[in-house]
Amino acid sequence: MTQLDGIVKPKTKRSKRFLESRAPKLIEDVKNTMIMKGGNTSQTVTTALTDIYSLKKPNAVLYKKKNITRPFEDSTSLEFFSKKSDCSLFLFGSHNKKRPHNFIFGRMFDFHVLDMFELGIEKFISLSQIKTSKFPEGTKPMLIFAGEVFDTDNEYKRLKSLLIDFFRGPTVPAVRLAGLEHVLHFTALEGKIYMRSYRSLLKKSGCRTPRIELEEIGPSFDFVMRRTHLASDDLYKLAHRQPKALKPKKKKNISHDVFGTSFGRVHMQKQDLSKLKTRKMKGLRKRKGEVVNEDQEPKVAKVES
Repeated sequence: MTQLDGIVKPKTKRSKRFLESRAPKLIEDVKNTMIMKGGNTSQTVTTALTDIYSLKKPNAVLYKKKNITRPFEDSTSLEFFSKKSDCSLFLFGSHNKKRPHNFIFGRMFDFHVLDMFELGIEKFISLSQIKTSKFPEGTKPMLIFAGEVFDTDNEYKRLKSLLIDFFRGPTVPAVRLAGLEHVLHFTALEGKIYMRSYRSLLKKSGCRTPRIELEEIGPSFDFVMRRTHLASDDLYKLAHRQPKALKPKKKKNISHDVFGTSFGRVHMQKQDLSKLKTRKMKGLRKRKGEVVNEDQEPKVAKVES
């Protein structure tokens, strides 16, 4: 590829296909996740990163080598790897004396850091510690959030949005009932965030609707929030901007009331009543040999009282 005046021009068909795949699209591809560990990690962090990678497969990239970087101080290294691997989400794990067993969840906008949340792991149960059957790879999870702070506090609102972005999986037009196997539950209580993973079991209930039971399969986390890096309101609004081609077109002459009922207004041209065809009746037909005088006044029958 050659670069001229800041514009990259491909020389081969392979490089042209590569640039087309990275070009902006009306409907974006599935967001990939970059999972990496810092210069110092513990066994808990390494196992936890592997478990999160197993939940995110196949839309994830796991870097096994250590990366000596500090995202809150300098995020250029993360932005470089994000552009290289085409990942808009990342999870960074580290461990030190000041911040033991540390996770940093984040997302990118235009390959620059948008939001970051630093969560400390206080308790962790891995997938291998719970001896139960697991769900198939690539299963789209159901996300449940419990706790008032997810709707009232601004930081927790952004964290909820980030977790939905992180674990939502691909967008699908329809889901079959048997495919709803994985449940991720997040609870915010007394300054801590509890993450639990369940497998839904469909049991016989004696009727058409099955009875649902939840079986914990792991991983299980008890997080505590440490540091946050939030984007400004203008940048956050710019990241959520939708192209005009995807916005639904407004239909004219249609209104809705408070109950959701639709009302339509129809505009008709002025009708010519002289050309209006009416129904022919036997009583209005002319009799044979009868001459109707238009000047003659119609006879009125007198009714005696």
